[in-house]
Amino acid sequence: MKIKLETLHHQTEALAAIDQAFLGLDTTTNDPDAKYIYANPLVKYRYQDKANIDIKMETGTGKTYVYTRLMYELHQKYGLFKFVIAVPSPSIKEGTKSFITSDYARQHFSQFYENTQVQLNVINAGDFNSRSKRRNFPAQLLDFVEGTRQNANQIQVLLINAGMLNSKSMNRDDYDQTLLGGETSPLKAIAATRPIVIIDEPHRFPRGKKFYTKIEELHPQLIVRFGATFPEVTTGRGKNKVTKPDYYRGHPQFNLNAVDSFNQGLVKAIDIDYPDMAEADANNRYRVKATKAKELILTKRGREYTVSVGENLADIDPDFAGNVTYAGGTNRELSNGLALAKDMELIPGTFAESYQDQIISQALDRHFEAEQRNFLRAEAGINAPKIKTLSLFFIDSISSFRSAEQGKGWLAQHFEELLAQKLQTLIEHYELTMNPREEEYRGFLQATLASLRSDHQDVYAGYFSEDRGSSDDDIQAEVEDILQNKEKLLSFKDANGNWLTRRFLFSKWTLREGWDNPNVFVIAKLRTSGSEISKIQEVGRGLRLPVDETGHRVTQDEWPSRLSFLIGYDEHDFAEKLVGEINSDIPVSLDHTQLTDEMVRLVVKAKKAANPDEDESALTEKIIEELGDRGIINFFHKFKTKVNFEGQEMSGYEAFMRMYPELAHQTQVAQDKVRNMKHNRAQTTVKLQKSNWNQLKDLWLQLAQRQMVKFDDGVNQSSATIVSDIFKDQDQCIFVKDVKQNIHQELATADGKAVLRETQQDYHGKYRTMKYGAFLKQLVLQTDLPPALLNELMITAMRDRLGNDTDYINEKTLGNIVREFNKRFKENVWQRYSYVPLQFSASTSIYDAQKQEFVDELPANVLGVYAAEATKDDRYLYDRPPLRYDSSDPELKILKRTYGDKITVFGKLPKRAIKIPRFDRGTTTPDFIFKVEREDHPVYVIIETKAENMRLGDEEIRVIQKKYFDQLQASGVYYRMATSEDEVHTLVNKIARGEIEPDDITH
Repeated sequence: MKIKLETLHHQTEALAAIDQAFLGLDTTTNDPDAKYIYANPLVKYRYQDKANIDIKMETGTGKTYVYTRLMYELHQKYGLFKFVIAVPSPSIKEGTKSFITSDYARQHFSQFYENTQVQLNVINAGDFNSRSKRRNFPAQLLDFVEGTRQNANQIQVLLINAGMLNSKSMNRDDYDQTLLGGETSPLKAIAATRPIVIIDEPHRFPRGKKFYTKIEELHPQLIVRFGATFPEVTTGRGKNKVTKPDYYRGHPQFNLNAVDSFNQGLVKAIDIDYPDMAEADANNRYRVKATKAKELILTKRGREYTVSVGENLADIDPDFAGNVTYAGGTNRELSNGLALAKDMELIPGTFAESYQDQIISQALDRHFEAEQRNFLRAEAGINAPKIKTLSLFFIDSISSFRSAEQGKGWLAQHFEELLAQKLQTLIEHYELTMNPREEEYRGFLQATLASLRSDHQDVYAGYFSEDRGSSDDDIQAEVEDILQNKEKLLSFKDANGNWLTRRFLFSKWTLREGWDNPNVFVIAKLRTSGSEISKIQEVGRGLRLPVDETGHRVTQDEWPSRLSFLIGYDEHDFAEKLVGEINSDIPVSLDHTQLTDEMVRLVVKAKKAANPDEDESALTEKIIEELGDRGIINFFHKFKTKVNFEGQEMSGYEAFMRMYPELAHQTQVAQDKVRNMKHNRAQTTVKLQKSNWNQLKDLWLQLAQRQMVKFDDGVNQSSATIVSDIFKDQDQCIFVKDVKQNIHQELATADGKAVLRETQQDYHGKYRTMKYGAFLKQLVLQTDLPPALLNELMITAMRDRLGNDTDYINEKTLGNIVREFNKRFKENVWQRYSYVPLQFSASTSIYDAQKQEFVDELPANVLGVYAAEATKDDRYLYDRPPLRYDSSDPELKILKRTYGDKITVFGKLPKRAIKIPRFDRGTTTPDFIFKVEREDHPVYVIIETKAENMRLGDEEIRVIQKKYFDQLQASGVYYRMATSEDEVHTLVNKIARGEIEPDDITH
C-alpha cells in the first residue's frame, strides 16, 4: 500500500492566504549584493514584522504539508531557494524529515513542480563530531550554505531543532574550515544566505526568549510561523491586564481554528472514556501542597504527609501500588515519570495494576469495535477498501513493558493475556459466517493470535527513548516499523500475501509529538501525563483522518471516524476541559450581555458565504433591526434579561444564538464531536420514526436496487481517441524521467582570482523506475481502459518516440497519463451515460437490504453535524427535537418551515442513504425527501440543496442525480436542486395544491 497525498481545500486556502500576504520581491533595490548567488533574492520589507506571516492550523489538519508545498510555491514564483525549518524538538524534526523525504510526498509534489527537487539538510547533535582533531563543518551544512541559485531545479532546506540551534556547535566560530570563502561561524554563514525561516510550533519559540533570539541571529528576510498555538503577550496591569496571542501583524493571515477543524470534519471526532471507581476510592485523594528537589508534601483532609526522595508512597497509603517513590530533582517527578505540580490531586487507586488492566481491557474493546467496522465496512457498499485500525498506549515505565530479566514486563504479559482472550472470543463469533469479508476478517484474527503466541510476535511493539541504538534485533524491528514504516503499519498484507498483524503500539510519551499515524483510532493513557500540555495536543496523535488500504484519505462524509481516548479516573473531567479548550480557540469573545460588532460580523460573514451577492452593510442593519423588533436587544444593543422566543422563556443572548446558529457554528464545537462516554452515550444516535419511513418503503425497494453506470455508444471510442492522443505526447510533458540533479562544484582560478564553478549533471543510472507489469496494471486500474489497448499504445510509444528507454516507465509518467486522461475524459463524456438496474439490492446507511427493513437508528453525525431545538412534528422521519443538520442556510430553514397537510412525510436524508453511483467513481445522496399525497398517486419530491454560490462540481452533482431520478418518474419521483428554503417551500406546496402538474416541473 502506498499513501496518496491529496490536495485538500483548506490547505489550498492556506496557501492562497500566504500568497496574498506575501509582499513580493524588492525589484527596486540598489543593494550591490542583491544577486549574490548563494543567497535568496531580496524580499520587500525584509527583516520587518509587516513582512512576516502567521498561519494558524489545528493539529491534524496538515500544516507540514502546507509549509512543504509553500517552499515549492515560493521557489517557483519568486526563485526563493533557501529555507530554514526550525522545530522545537528532535522528535518533531524526525517527523518532518520523514514526511519531506517520503516517496509519496516527492511524487505528489512532482505533479505540480516538475523537475524541482528539495535537498533536505538535517542538522543533528553528532554531526559536528570528527575522528580527526580538526573542527570541520558537517557536509549537510556545507551543502545548504554553498548551494547556489544557478541550480534552478533545487531547493535547499535546512531542518534544525531548537536545542541544536542553541548548541555550542552552531554558535562557535573557531572552525578549521570556512564557509562562503571566509566565514567560520555556522549561524553567520546561514545568515549570509538571507534565508526564509519557517517555524513549526511557534508557542515553543516566544519572542524575547533564547530560541527565538537564535532565529533572529539567522537574519531571516521573512518568517512564516505555522501552529495551532501561538505565544502570548501580556500588556497592562491589574484590571487593565490583557493577554492575547502574539501575532506579527496583530492577527493570523490564515486561521483554521479548533472549532472549524472539528465542525468541518477535518479531524476525527473524539470519545473520552475511563473505568469507574468505587466512591470511597474516588474520594481518597491527596493534594500536592509543595514539591522540592528532595521533598514532596501531600495533604489530605488537613493533614500533611512528607515524602523524601527515595521513599515509597505506599508508606503513606497502601493503595499507592507499583513501588512508586519520589524521585524529586529539577522536574519534581515520581519514579514512574509523573511530573508533579502544586495543587495536583493524586488518587491512589489509579496506581494499581488492576486499574491499569481495566483501562487496557476497555481500550481493547474500543479497538475491536472500531476494527470490525473499519475492516468489514458493511455500510460503505460492496468490496469497500478496508481500513487498518491502530491503537496507541502511553505507559509510565519501560520496565513494565520490557523486563531485563524476563524479557516481558508485567504490563506486556497482562496485555497479551487480555488480547488473547478477546481474539479467541471474536474468532468464535465469526466461526460460522458465510460472508466473504467476515471470513477474511476471521483469517486476520487467527493470524494475529498465532503471531501473539509465537516466539517473535509482531502484533504489538514499543518505542522508548532508551531504544535508540539498541542492539536487540526484535527491538530495532519494532522501532523501524513505528518510526519509518508508516505504509507497512497501514497495510494488511506484505508483498507475499502474509498478514501484517502489528497494530498495538506502546510508548512512554516518546511518541507524543512529531510522530503521527492517521489510522490511530484508540489512545489509552495508563498514567496521567502530569504536565500542562494542552488537551488538544494530547489527543493530537489520533486526530488525523484515516487512509484506507488503497492509500486514499477517507473523509468524515465518506466514513465517519472517531478517536477513543481512554484515561484514568483522576482525569475524569478531561472531556469538559477539552471542549472548553476547543471553544476558547475562536476569533472573538462572545459577550453574553451585549451584542458586539465582532459577533455581528461573524453572522454576516457566514451569510455572505452562502449568498455572496448580499450587501454587508444591509445585512448588518437587518440583523440589528430584527433583534430590536423581537425585543432581544435594547436601543444600546444590550441583551434583554428575559425574552419569549418561539414559545420559550430565555435570555436575550440565548435567543440571539437561536436566531443565528451560524454564530454557534463558528464559535462552539458541535454536539457529539467530543463526547464523555460516561454521560453522552445516548446522544450518539438518532431514532427513526419507523411508521413514517414505512410510508416510503415501496419507493425504497426500488432505490435499494443497485445500478451501474452505462456509458453511451461511442464513449469507448472517445476514450480510446483521448488516450491515444495523450500517448502521442506532442508537448513532451507526459513521458518523463524521474531524475535528480547532480551539482558539481570546483574551485578554479580566473584572472588571478579564486572562483567557484558549478555544473549540473543528471544522476545517470539513478532514475526511479517501475516494473512494466506493475506500471501497466496501475494504468488499467486507474483509467478502466482495456489492457490490450494500453499495452499497444505503450509499445508504440517506446518504439517510435522513446527509443525503448525503460527509464520513462516510472510513477511520474504514470501519474501524468492518469491525470491527463481523467481530465479530458471528464470534459468529454460527463453527460454521456445512463443507469442500468442490476439484479441485486444493497444496504445503505438507512436500509437493511437483506431484511428489507429500515434500520432502527443511525449515528447522529450521519444525519447532520449540528443540532437545533425544534417543535415536535409527527410527520418528520426522526424523533425531534433536536433537528440534525449540516448548514443553517438553507438546510435548517427548510426543516423549520411548516408545510401543508398533504405533505405526509418529510425529512433530511442521511449521508449514504441512497448511494447513487457517479460516473467518476464514488456515490452521491441528495438532501431531502417529501411525500406529497395527491388524488391519483403520491409524489416523492427529492431535493438537493446548494448555496447560491455553487461550485463547479455542483452542476455535475445535479446532472448525476437528475439522470438517476428521471428513470423513476413513473413511480412519482421528482427531483430538484434548490438554493433556498423559499424555493423548496413553494415547490412542495404548489405540488400539494395541484398548481403544478408533474409534467410541468422543471428539473
